[in-house]
Amino acid sequence: MIKQIRAQINDAKKILIISHINPDGDTLGSMCALKLAIGEKADMLIQTDPYPKMYSFLPSINEAKTFDNVQNIYDTVITVDVAAIDRVIRLGKKIFNTAKVTINFDHHKTNPNFAGYNLVNPEASSCGEVLFDYFKETKTKITKDIATCLYVAILTDTGCFRYENAKEHTFDAAKELLSTGISNVEISKKCYDSKAKEMVLLQSHCVSNTKFLCNDKVAYTKIPNSLLREFNAKNEHTDGICETIRSIDTVEIAFAAKETSNNSTKISLRSKNFDLTQITEKFSGGGHKNSAGCTINLPLDDAVETLIAEIKKYEKNL
Repeated sequence: MIKQIRAQINDAKKILIISHINPDGDTLGSMCALKLAIGEKADMLIQTDPYPKMYSFLPSINEAKTFDNVQNIYDTVITVDVAAIDRVIRLGKKIFNTAKVTINFDHHKTNPNFAGYNLVNPEASSCGEVLFDYFKETKTKITKDIATCLYVAILTDTGCFRYENAKEHTFDAAKELLSTGISNVEISKKCYDSKAKEMVLLQSHCVSNTKFLCNDKVAYTKIPNSLLREFNAKNEHTDGICETIRSIDTVEIAFAAKETSNNSTKISLRSKNFDLTQITEKFSGGGHKNSAGCTINLPLDDAVETLIAEIKKYEKNL
């Protein structure tokens, strides 16, 4: 499959690389790395505008297009870190569906291989690691800029190499990326020590208002849109709340329920040992064993009640 994908990319006239909605470090880093490797014939489309400011240092990210300035002129479309085609919305999905060639780089075990050409490795820590292996196999030169992008992808999706998805090969990849001269210290500072005041205050409030269930093994917080307005915060500022709640010693499952603008609720879940995909698949979501998400097409309070009822079915296993 790698040779076939490489051939399709080489033969393409105009390529669009698409991130998933609510982009994180993995999808943005992977997108920028692939853009740098392909060159001028590739454009990037960020699924949410603006993207989190902490990633503004990524090489080439400021060249990315948004829905306001992208046209359907691409014969080849590549998705990166997109677990399902529904994670590509609006115009991005339309461009994907009408492209002559579609390619899917990903690492989610729930990925249904939705593209014409799929390189999906559920054993990889991140899409960045999938691309690292692809670049090595195709003998693509990993420049310092590409290494920066891939390192961000791997660093953020492994929680600074703390999660169980960080395996021996992950560290080998990181070591080789560092050998290009990038600074792990500087990259870590930019990813984790450059938070907006609004983000810190919002997250402090959400954590302080955490609710507990099942003998404190389940913890959750609600994030209505009114709360974002109160703190003058953005959707991106909710990232990381689940990880903080999960760090409580008694908690096995943590989730954050975020109200959206279309009367539905975005759910982010984290666990220590429980396989969350058992829950998210019930709501057409997906992800990984310890990090998953879904959207429940109900108002915030109703969605939380529905999700809690589903989680309680597994209470004996927590």
